[in-house]
Amino acid sequence: MAEASTHEDFALSRVPTDARRHWFGIAVQRFGQVSALSQFLLGATLGYSLGFWDAALAFLLGSIILEAIMCVVGVIGQREGLQTSLLARWTGFGEIGSSLVGLAIAMSLIGWFGIQSAISAESLESLMPGFMPVWVWSLVFGLLVTLIVVFGFVGMQVLANLTVPLFLILVGWGIVSELSKHSIVDLMNSPPPGEPISVFAGTAIVAGGLIVGAIITADMTRFNRSGADVVKQTVVGVTLGEFVIGMSGVLLAHAAASGNIVAIITTSVGWVGLLIIVSGTLKINDWNLYSSTLGLVNFVSTTFNRALSRVWTTIVVGVLGSVLAAVGILSAFVPFLVVLSAAFPPIAGIMVAEYFFVRKFRPQLDATRDRDVLPAYAPRIVPATLVIWLISSLVGYFFTWGIPSITAVILSMVLYTIAGKLGWVRGVGEVPTDNDVPVAGGEAPAVEDHK
Repeated sequence: MAEASTHEDFALSRVPTDARRHWFGIAVQRFGQVSALSQFLLGATLGYSLGFWDAALAFLLGSIILEAIMCVVGVIGQREGLQTSLLARWTGFGEIGSSLVGLAIAMSLIGWFGIQSAISAESLESLMPGFMPVWVWSLVFGLLVTLIVVFGFVGMQVLANLTVPLFLILVGWGIVSELSKHSIVDLMNSPPPGEPISVFAGTAIVAGGLIVGAIITADMTRFNRSGADVVKQTVVGVTLGEFVIGMSGVLLAHAAASGNIVAIITTSVGWVGLLIIVSGTLKINDWNLYSSTLGLVNFVSTTFNRALSRVWTTIVVGVLGSVLAAVGILSAFVPFLVVLSAAFPPIAGIMVAEYFFVRKFRPQLDATRDRDVLPAYAPRIVPATLVIWLISSLVGYFFTWGIPSITAVILSMVLYTIAGKLGWVRGVGEVPTDNDVPVAGGEAPAVEDHK
C-alpha cells in the first residue's frame, strides 16, 4: 500500500488507488466525529425543549439531510481522491476561489480546535483540582492532539479505534447510572422540562450542528475505495452517532430536567463523566486540526506558490491553537466563527452543481483520474462562482426561516446551475498545476498563466 511520504497524506495530490482503505475503519472515524461531546450537548438541548418522540423525529429528519449532503459530496471526494479545498479548484471555484475555501476552513476549524481544547482543559482541571492550572491543561491537551494529527490519517485511525469504544463504554456507564433512578417509559412519554420548540426547529438544530463536517467530508472520503463505501460508512457512522449519543442526551435531559449535559454526567458519575468529556472532545478535535491544516496548505500553495509540509504545518498550527486556547483569546472569537460558518453551506451546493450538472471543468478531472494525477491546468478565477457564493452565504446568514444552512446549499446549487446553463460560468485565466509537489516543504516551481 502506498503511503504519503513522512505522513504528508496527499495534501496537494490525489490519493492513489493502492492507498485507499476499508470502509469500516473510516466509518469508525466518522462515528467518532459524530458521536463527540457536541452531539451529547445537542441531544440534551433537544431533550430540554422537545419530548422524546419529537426529538427522535428531529434527529431522523436532520440526519437524512446531513447524510444526503455527506454522501453526495463524499462520493465526489472518493472519485477524485482530493481533499476539499484542493478539489474546489475544479468544482467551480478555480485557483483563487479554492484558496479562499481553504482559508475559511483553516480559520474556522483552528478556532474550534482551540475552543475545544480549552473546554477539555477546564474538565481536566475539575477532575484533578490543583494539579495543574487550566492554561497548562489547555497546552497539554492541544499538543497531545497535535502529536496524533502529525501522523495523519493513520494516527487518527488509531485514536478512533481507542477512543470510540472507550467513549461508548463511559457513556453507557453514565446513562445506566442516571437512568436507573427513573422509569424509562415515563421519561419517553414525559413533556420537555424546558421551553418547548417545534420539531422543525429541532431539525434545523440537528442539521446545522454538523453542516461544516458535511461540507469537508471529502477530507475523509478521499481514502474510500468506492462510492458504495462512502454511503455505507455515512449511514452507519452518522445514524449511530446521531441516535445512540443524541437520544441518550435527550433521555438524560429529561431525567435531570436540565440541558446542561456536562453538569448532568459529572454529577451522576463523577470522574467518569469528565473522562467522557475528554474522550469525546479528543476525537472531534483531531479532525478540526487535520482539516484546518489541509485548508491552510492549499491556501499557501495557491496564494504564495509554496508547497508547505503538512506535518510541519500541523505542528505550527497545533502549537498556535494550543497557546491561544491557554491564554483564553479564542473564546472572544466565537461570534466571528459563527458568522464565518455561514460561508460553508454554499460550498457544497456549488461543488455538487458543477460536478453533476454544469460540468464545465469536469472533463479535466475525468481525463486524469485513472492516472492518479491532477489536471494539468486549473482556472485562475471563476467570477460567477464568487458572486453566487457571496449571495448564498448572505441569504443563509440573514434569512432565518426554516433551516438556513440548507437554504444556502439549495440556493447556491440552483444559482450555479442556472449560471452554467446561461454560459456565465467561465474561468478567467488558467494556471499550470504542479504534479510533482515537494512533500517536505520548500518552494514549488514558478508557474505562468496559460491563456
